[in-house]
Amino acid sequence: MSSPQKTSLDRPSPETVRRVACVGAGVIGGGWVAHFLGRGYDVTAWDPAPDAEARLRRLVDAAWPALEQLGLAPGASPDRLTVTGTLEEAVADAEFVQESAPEKLELKRELLAKLDAATPAGVVIASSTSGYPMTDMQTAAAAPGRLVVGHPFNPPYLVPLVEVAGGEQTDADAVSWLSRFYESAGKSVITMDREVPGFIANRLQEALWREALHMVANGEATVADIDRSITEGPGLRWAVMGPMLTFALAGGEGGMAHMLDHFGPSLKSPWTRLEAPELDKELYDAVVSGCDDAAGGRTVADLVGERDRGVIAVLRATGRLPGTGAV
Repeated sequence: MSSPQKTSLDRPSPETVRRVACVGAGVIGGGWVAHFLGRGYDVTAWDPAPDAEARLRRLVDAAWPALEQLGLAPGASPDRLTVTGTLEEAVADAEFVQESAPEKLELKRELLAKLDAATPAGVVIASSTSGYPMTDMQTAAAAPGRLVVGHPFNPPYLVPLVEVAGGEQTDADAVSWLSRFYESAGKSVITMDREVPGFIANRLQEALWREALHMVANGEATVADIDRSITEGPGLRWAVMGPMLTFALAGGEGGMAHMLDHFGPSLKSPWTRLEAPELDKELYDAVVSGCDDAAGGRTVADLVGERDRGVIAVLRATGRLPGTGAV
């Protein structure tokens, strides 16, 4: 990568960032580390857990075969990862910071304020929060204008989507900078023009998740039935186009208008229960045991490898990997 060019706010041009810092190295934070390494960045990481470095390096090693299939950037290597002993060391030379701490509001507020104090002026700091609006998280920071939500999907090294949204005190320039940076880092970006609780994709996932829990709780379907209903049904279509265009095609030549005229009345049918069910012990045990049964003896590592290979195959088949075309 070339030497960073500075913007009017004395931050690197998004396309020339060379060093990123990842604070929080769990499943999401570690996935970000793997993604950035695969894209050829130098990565510094920090996590307060005593075994954080060992866990992080195992995660990177496990993700590397998938990253190789996706296509590594020139110079990409796990050796470009440095795990530091303090938060301050991790961000001292960072040109971008990705925060991925546990989803606890007070923790996020305190951590973002510490990151703001320790990170070089002007450098954008993104939060991987899956539900909190940045307006609620940036209240303790001295320079809240550079704090932006960058919400990924698990695992970040594999799933392209990231949702970007600023808070009430976020500078518009920081939002546009972050979107450009993620795009240059190989992500598919939705830049939201307003804060929406849970963002977009999580809201849709949550509706499906709640309905699935209701069906398990009421004995209407097993965990295996529910998963198969998606992987062998609408999930195949959703890998190519989203639910809106999928439903538009259900209207034939009349498109969405005909679909709404024909199927609109079914919206009044009692098909869904969007209120979440009570997650009592019976439902909890049913879901956990159902997943154990569905795994069929496969380990978490086995399932991660199976998932990664499957997603890569879909991306390749639909022409969404560099150098591939849809079949």
